[in-house]
Amino acid sequence: MTATGPQGNPQRVKSCRVPNIFYNIKFFVLCHGMLQLAQLLVSGYLKGSISTIERRYGLSSQKSGLLASFNEVGNTVLIVFVSFLGSRVHRPRCIGIGAIIASMAAFLIALPHFISGKYEYADHVNEGDVSGLCKDLQASNQTCPDNEGHAPHAVFPILLLGQLLLGIGGVPIQPFGISYIDDYANKKNSPFYLGILFTLTVIGPGLGYLMGSGLLSYYVDFNILSEDPISKDDPRWVGAWWLGFILAGTFLFLTSLPYLFFPRTMTTEETTGIPVQPTVQKVIQEKKSESDIAQELSLLQFLKKFPHVMLRTLRNPIYLLVVLAQVSLAAMVAGLATFMPKFIERQFAKTASFSNIMIGALNIPSAMLGIMAGGMILRRFNLSVRTSAAICTCAVLMAIIFALPLLFLGCSTQRIAEINDSHNMSSCSQDCKCFPNTFNPVCGSDGREFLSPCYAGCMKNITESETNKVLKYTDCICAGSEASPGFATPGPCQNSCSHFIIPFMVLSSLTCFLASLSQTPSFMMILRTVTPTDKSFALGIQFMLFRVLAFLPAPVLYGSAIDSTCIQWGRKCNKNTSCNYYDLDLLRQRFLGLQIFFIFGGLMFFLLSYVVLKRAVSAQQQQKTEEMNNSGKKDKEQIKLLMQSNEQCQKLNKV
Repeated sequence: MTATGPQGNPQRVKSCRVPNIFYNIKFFVLCHGMLQLAQLLVSGYLKGSISTIERRYGLSSQKSGLLASFNEVGNTVLIVFVSFLGSRVHRPRCIGIGAIIASMAAFLIALPHFISGKYEYADHVNEGDVSGLCKDLQASNQTCPDNEGHAPHAVFPILLLGQLLLGIGGVPIQPFGISYIDDYANKKNSPFYLGILFTLTVIGPGLGYLMGSGLLSYYVDFNILSEDPISKDDPRWVGAWWLGFILAGTFLFLTSLPYLFFPRTMTTEETTGIPVQPTVQKVIQEKKSESDIAQELSLLQFLKKFPHVMLRTLRNPIYLLVVLAQVSLAAMVAGLATFMPKFIERQFAKTASFSNIMIGALNIPSAMLGIMAGGMILRRFNLSVRTSAAICTCAVLMAIIFALPLLFLGCSTQRIAEINDSHNMSSCSQDCKCFPNTFNPVCGSDGREFLSPCYAGCMKNITESETNKVLKYTDCICAGSEASPGFATPGPCQNSCSHFIIPFMVLSSLTCFLASLSQTPSFMMILRTVTPTDKSFALGIQFMLFRVLAFLPAPVLYGSAIDSTCIQWGRKCNKNTSCNYYDLDLLRQRFLGLQIFFIFGGLMFFLLSYVVLKRAVSAQQQQKTEEMNNSGKKDKEQIKLLMQSNEQCQKLNKV
């Protein structure tokens, strides 16, 4: 191409082609990292806000555990088809469509906030009556307002549907993204790119908990009310759980859009430059790949082959034992990730915001460091399969040692009138005719906690002139006596276990670190003990077993264990809601007991794998020794025959 210069002389103009950024694998890695971060942000935020959703809509822990695990249902059903489809489909486009579905699911989870009306906490017995004093409740009857409608009944199905769609939308994200990067990244850079993505799988949930810590410090109806009606320390406090799903869903939607523009295939990354747009050779390669695809197995053939390969893989004793060990540890992680914030709230009388920041800032980084340390140990010492089994066994054994003291870091349930302390309660508040479903806890001057000021027999209150908030309840007969009435302060009595929170979090973080040390060595054990042709199937079966045996049942199991320790359920409109009080000793023993049980299961399976490997090595050494002995005997016999032949030759020579 030519142009006329300043003096009329022709000049050649250099034509340059601007590289299309969507044909750059580095840009794909950047987009995929952001997408995985957004997806896991939604997942981590859900687990961090599960106790708040439970309190807001009166769910039992078993139901909230089912909610937490329900996204695995769609994921489990579709994961086999993802293994089959592989490169048959436009992988980036499938990732983008799946992410858009997941973002819509996040918005759907937030929907109940907008259809269920304003949050009414439990001391609103009658319209216009919020004082809860003894004299005000003598003729009260709880009425179910008309605005209850069908919205509360639709809340749980909507949440389940949102979780189901979230799982379905997330199916293609990780497997298609990893395979796409592995296909078109330079072989030297591929491990680095995948390492970034695996690191984000740990960082994402941690950021979700931290986001929950910030957003749950805002009142649930802050967009409606000008000021918070109750304090953050009040057990009836509900944070703005819905806001995080809107923010995370928006982030997820924005990160899904670039995938609609990535090509189905691209040139392999060069070490010296950035790949440009595809050429004629690229089109030929694409057509060739399409012809290869046509020769692959059909879906029916794949489904017929899959059980055969699955049984063949599960017959490998090392593979089976290591996967069962990983399933045990995954079940522990699934239960703790869902309910550890709630446990901290109840056991140490902390807010949901504080509990989330403890998990996001301590436990999850400890797990990430454990995974990284396990990989560094494996790389530094080039461990054999048997040594890897020994490392996993020792790491999990140390985790149990640090987990056992957690059973003793806590205290018993405080004294609660009418629940676990009935001393002198049969007559002091009987004239008040307190409604039994009211939950507005106060702490009496005698050190006992009451379900409401009415149960404490309080006749008056002292309020702040500007905000009209109650500062103290007075003339409380049940907190003192008729001759000398006591007083009560709003909120539960101070917990005597708060000083245990620091040692508890330290030991819990060490347990997470030690248990996570086994993850990388155990994965390498699987890759080294299955046949090369079955590696992809083996990993697919492993993740399927994770979902079916760990991620699906574990949250429900933990939730059922928590519900079994409830000593006073909340009630509304003649139906049970969430639990008001737990037996803290039983809660600690059963919740942390499940943790130790699953860690012990992982220890047993890792130990069995080490024993099997040791016997296999011993059998191989014995076989080699026998072969050497047999070869030695053969050599001696050959030498003897040679000597005999030499003697015969000498005799013949003499003759």
